[in-house]
Amino acid sequence: MKFSQIVQTLGVTEGTSFSHYPDRDPEISQLAAVDKAPAGALSYIEGGKFAAYVSTTGASALILPQDVTLQAQANDRGIVWLSGSDPRILFARAIALFYSPFQPAPGVHPTAVIDPSAKLGKEVAISAHVVIQAGVTIGDGVCVHPNVVIYPEAAIGDRTVLHANCVIHERARIGADCVIHSGAAIGAEGFGFVPTPEGWLKMEQSGYTILEEGVEVGCNSTIDRPAVGETRVARNTKLDNLVHIAHGCEVGEATVMAAQVGLAGGVKLGKRVILAGQVGIANQTKLGDGAIATAKTGIHSDVKPGEIVSGTPAIPHQVYLKAHAIYQRLPAMYQVFKRLRKLVESSN
Repeated sequence: MKFSQIVQTLGVTEGTSFSHYPDRDPEISQLAAVDKAPAGALSYIEGGKFAAYVSTTGASALILPQDVTLQAQANDRGIVWLSGSDPRILFARAIALFYSPFQPAPGVHPTAVIDPSAKLGKEVAISAHVVIQAGVTIGDGVCVHPNVVIYPEAAIGDRTVLHANCVIHERARIGADCVIHSGAAIGAEGFGFVPTPEGWLKMEQSGYTILEEGVEVGCNSTIDRPAVGETRVARNTKLDNLVHIAHGCEVGEATVMAAQVGLAGGVKLGKRVILAGQVGIANQTKLGDGAIATAKTGIHSDVKPGEIVSGTPAIPHQVYLKAHAIYQRLPAMYQVFKRLRKLVESSN
């Protein structure tokens, strides 16, 4: 589409190259990363780290920050642009103009197995080899991709997408506008075993798993149900691939977890918590609103709201950086120590 159409659709009324060069309106055929963008592509610049690419990119159009220097450089190279306070958000919206995820047409594939007691909403798409068991409720506009299994008494909210080979276990509650990616298991049994003199006694997991609206769960992630009560993931939370949330956890809204994060039983996370890759959190630990854990952090005690922690066991991030700097100098410090020891021994 023409660049002017993109600008209009995104609703940008000020901050465009049209104020300088109204006749520059190239055809945009794709979106691309700024360092690999060819002619005809739209890309974006975010922050000073990428600012130099304005001088080298092959893109025909850019989404820029509100920076007059970068805008002038784009003008000089004949690159059309629009600007905003958050270029990445504008670029994300622009992608949606060129790409729509695959979604099958509404209807039920003849190989699907659906219990007569299941209730399906309007405009539902049920793909090949799906199994929907007794008492399941599926809302309007839900998309169920091939080989999905939904256990008895589960409920799926409006417009939710269940990707191929995911499993929704009994009595799970998934809200509207959620996305469950391939291989994920929602509401499987929590790891509940009680030690006895004869060995481990299995404690049945009779609770519920609840995902509120707008939750997204990555491939091969697992969210377990508890023995009693519920495991709850609040609205707008996003989980990457291979994340594990154990029985009885409570995850606050708008929380983000990168790949391979693991939460042990009973963990409670506040709102807008950020957990980087491979973070592990021990049983019953609490993290306050806005807490952040950097990659591979091991958390064994509560974290205050807004605090950033690193390391195993976790310590405040600034302390961790200082300790890490010392750690890198340990070989040299050890050599100094050996020389000092020799001096002390020779003086005695």
